[in-house]
Amino acid sequence: MDIMFTHSCPQNLKEEIQRDFPHITFHFVKPISDGWDILPKIEVLVTYGEDITKEIIHQASSLQWIMVMSAGVEKLPFDLIAEKKILVTNARGIHAIPMAEYTLGMMLNYVKQFTVMHHQQQEQTWNRRLPFGELADQTLLVIGTGAIGQEIARLAKAFRMNVLGVNRSGQAVPHVDECYPIDYLLHVLPTADFIVSVLPSTNETKYLLKREHFQAMKSSACFMNIGRGDLIASHVLYEALTTGEIAHAVLDVFEEEPLLEDHPFWRMENVTITPHISSISQRYLPRAFEIFKHNLHSYTNNRENYLNVIDVMRGY
Repeated sequence: MDIMFTHSCPQNLKEEIQRDFPHITFHFVKPISDGWDILPKIEVLVTYGEDITKEIIHQASSLQWIMVMSAGVEKLPFDLIAEKKILVTNARGIHAIPMAEYTLGMMLNYVKQFTVMHHQQQEQTWNRRLPFGELADQTLLVIGTGAIGQEIARLAKAFRMNVLGVNRSGQAVPHVDECYPIDYLLHVLPTADFIVSVLPSTNETKYLLKREHFQAMKSSACFMNIGRGDLIASHVLYEALTTGEIAHAVLDVFEEEPLLEDHPFWRMENVTITPHISSISQRYLPRAFEIFKHNLHSYTNNRENYLNVIDVMRGY
């Protein structure tokens, strides 16, 4: 069996996977175009998902399984994958710890004025009259209560926050005080001091948030998007921030990435920008490899009990 990795891997992880599966031939090729000649014999592609095109699928005539080493799978050519009945799995769940820590860190930064104090230090300014707040007794609304959302909720409860959640069904999940269906979003938004979205990009979530949603939020609310940038049109969020409909936005994802150098978000004091890094951790790939190895054992044995199988008809 031949398996191709299309992303960079540390040498220790390459050696580990080759040691654990000595009967398999692994090819580490980046970019994927460098492995064009061997694609016809590749049975499994391991990728971040952004380099798999219809042309690649056609060339990989023996392909049976695509393992995406991230949560995002929206750029895969699902129509062709479904037609060829190719298994797709991803690394959903490994992002929970780093993204939850990022979220709580950003909320603490916001209420404790860490960024302002850093600027004061650079300016050698001694000013104790800053509007310090607390997370305790504040209400956090988590839009998307999967593994990441639940870990955010768990940490938020440790800070004595009230935690609300929104998901497709409204079904209760651990660490969330009250859960509501997505159709109830407009009704629950006015109660939240912090709103964080961890939604993926699907047909149901693209441009889900519109102007009316920001008009429903508290004018003192802090909105955070660490899911996907196409949740909201940039101009809608810009209008909400410039008209005072919300107080602040923490943005790790954007409608277009990288964010253009002349985009007004860069110059806005009530926007915190990070370059799509909320999930990054030195433990990211080791965790993803554990999921891949579990699924590879299943693939080479009974072809059952896969982790994180993607419904290719739905795209998630």
